[in-house]
Amino acid sequence: MSTTMLDVTLHIDENTTHDEREQLRDVFLHKNGVMTADYRDDKPHLMIVGFDPEDVTSIELLETAKNRGYHAELIGL
Repeated sequence: MSTTMLDVTLHIDENTTHDEREQLRDVFLHKNGVMTADYRDDKPHLMIVGFDPEDVTSIELLETAKNRGYHAELIGL
């Protein structure tokens, strides 16, 4: 793993519960290359994932959310 870390913000279209957001966060944290995954309950449609681009891509992270049944998009800041 390199020392490079990028952040990506995912917008989840569905209304999710706190527990569903926790589960999705845990899925991200178990992926190789993911260093952080966080959300705020006051902004339930957003999740920020910190990752090493040498190990995982933002598209793979997007696909992870979609594979869990969510409609999601990457947000560029």
